[in-house]
Amino acid sequence: MILRTLTISLSLGLAATAMAQDRQALVGGTLIDGNGGPPIRNSVILVEGERILAVGNQDSLDVPDDYEIVSTEGMTVLPGLWEMHAHLMLTGHANYSHWHPFYRDRFEDEIMPASAVQLLLAGVTTARDLGAPLEESLSIRDRINAGELPGPRLFVSGPFLQNEPYPGTEDYRIGIDGVREAREQVRRLVEAGVDVIKLVDQDEMELDEVRALVDEAHAHGLTVVGHSHRSQEILVGLEVGVDNFEHTGLTTAPEYPPEVIEALRERTSQGRVRGGPLYWTPTIEGLWNYERTRDNPERLDNDCWHRGLQADTIEDIQRSLAYVERLSYMQLTPLRRPTLARKFEQLREAGVVMLIGTDSGIPTKFHCQSTWNEIDIWTRELDVPVMGVIRSATYWPSVLMGVSEDWGRVQEGMYADIIAVEGDLLTYPSLLQSVDFVMKSGVIYVEDGNVIEERLPEQLRME
Repeated sequence: MILRTLTISLSLGLAATAMAQDRQALVGGTLIDGNGGPPIRNSVILVEGERILAVGNQDSLDVPDDYEIVSTEGMTVLPGLWEMHAHLMLTGHANYSHWHPFYRDRFEDEIMPASAVQLLLAGVTTARDLGAPLEESLSIRDRINAGELPGPRLFVSGPFLQNEPYPGTEDYRIGIDGVREAREQVRRLVEAGVDVIKLVDQDEMELDEVRALVDEAHAHGLTVVGHSHRSQEILVGLEVGVDNFEHTGLTTAPEYPPEVIEALRERTSQGRVRGGPLYWTPTIEGLWNYERTRDNPERLDNDCWHRGLQADTIEDIQRSLAYVERLSYMQLTPLRRPTLARKFEQLREAGVVMLIGTDSGIPTKFHCQSTWNEIDIWTRELDVPVMGVIRSATYWPSVLMGVSEDWGRVQEGMYADIIAVEGDLLTYPSLLQSVDFVMKSGVIYVEDGNVIEERLPEQLRME
């Protein structure tokens, strides 16, 4: 695993301090701290400014008199979630060829801020934005860090790197022609300030080009993310050292072929010798739930995704989703759906470390819903233990991105990124569909299930 010394890490959340209470105590809930141990009953979490000062329970940790007490009685408390595959420039619209040119000028001022706040209020306090125009990606990240916008801490890739951009996508995809250009484009993105490099269609590039991209990124301490739609994409990525694969691909094939599984097992058997675990973000929920959405589209009517969007944008998205069954984007999905459980099982058996991410923003997938839906599928349909899924949405992403000493757990010294739900989350993980408490850097944005609207800019409030 490649750990990056993030130049932005010291500033993350600093601007929010002015909004945070100086001293707060979260008292009474059952804490899942992200470390993988047993829950802490009757927990006490002392927050000073933007950091966690101490963690214990009501028998072991007294609350000083000058702390404001926030009751978490009857709640499950846990670290803020990570969304490891989001697209803030997308908000569920079904027609990319219309969306990208028409809304290009609205990305920075409307679309991406709306996506960011929707993620935050859904309990996502950190996210990776994988694929968007460079200038807007950096601007949104930096405005969040400066306290100008509410949103999750962002790791951004800027544009995809690939052999040749698809027609009409040149604004957020970069073509690579030769080893020299491969290194130059990575250096350009590094100098601009991106946090991660994303590869697409790496099997269509020359192997030396892909190797140069990955080596250059690693030389600068950046994690490399690669698509995994095809067997050869995976095999090439493994050969050159991609750190994290995305999606559960191979379209309608019933399972990953033996040569892919053998290569995965060879890589996962090396562990620290190769820099750490191999990570995989399967983004399974959208495929799994498509037919349910098609047959019962009430989920699309939830107005949580309206927040921050102008009326004409909302109407345009609604029109695009009027006939979900007609979307060309989804026509293969019913044939892919029966293959997902087997592929998911193969990946787990191969020993990859699974991460929660959703492709949030693609057609029918809204930022206020997608992360909890992914968690729901893993736990309810695929029988992954809830504690393990929580770690895939909190601790392991922080390890991959090299920030596990600052967030990803509820622990002394870490940023106070904490969420809570009413009830027993370990038994009922679907409780995450309505997060009752959201704190980021000591700032409370949701309490008792209600958004604290005055802590949001006016354009991001709901009437």
